[in-house]
Amino acid sequence: MSRSAAAKPIFDITPFTILDFTGYLACIAWFAKCNMRCPYCYNPHIVLGEGSIDTDELLSFLHSRVGRLEGVVLSGGECTLYPELHNLCRDIKELGFKVKIDTNGSRPDTLRVLAEEKLIDCVALDFKAPLPLFKATTRCDLYDKTLQSLRFLIQSGINFEVRTTVHTDLLNENAINSIVDILSNENYNGTYYLQNYLHAEKTLGDMQQSSKTLNKELLSDKIRVEFRR
Repeated sequence: MSRSAAAKPIFDITPFTILDFTGYLACIAWFAKCNMRCPYCYNPHIVLGEGSIDTDELLSFLHSRVGRLEGVVLSGGECTLYPELHNLCRDIKELGFKVKIDTNGSRPDTLRVLAEEKLIDCVALDFKAPLPLFKATTRCDLYDKTLQSLRFLIQSGINFEVRTTVHTDLLNENAINSIVDILSNENYNGTYYLQNYLHAEKTLGDMQQSSKTLNKELLSDKIRVEFRR
């Protein structure tokens, strides 16, 4: 089924991953465009670029992987910007795949539709920063939307995780503890994952390597915090 609203929304497809969808062999569809401009983002070509793959091509690829892959990760960029995402998720589910969404949380209404129609199985929510640092970290004013997404996911019962990419020039131990407080106050009972920024040759804000690492001894123990990478 062709969808004219965004003819080629997908920038690229990673055909196989064992890391991005816990418990499942999966592929990743990287959606072009994002509504945030995090300076440490190492995918500026995806965020600022154009898609080159339409959803029919993705579905054709998935047809060829039935019985070989188990899940599909929809990432980006920001996949929830794609206006026909619910239809795409329905097509993917009909092929028998589990669906995971990677999102910055800026489209809580989209998450609600996907969850209520049982079109997604897992969500990774990137909680970028606490409110006082949110605009400096994302170059946008979408904190309230992120908080709405967090609250919805908590009450929905859907399988999800919260994670933050940490560049210590932007977020220090106090900032992370502020996010821990938010998660604790909202009764989040999952693991909060911290991903250290890894220097990339090109980022949206030409960020260099973090000037220091987080002192784990200074992090709150109100909820379970784990480091990735």
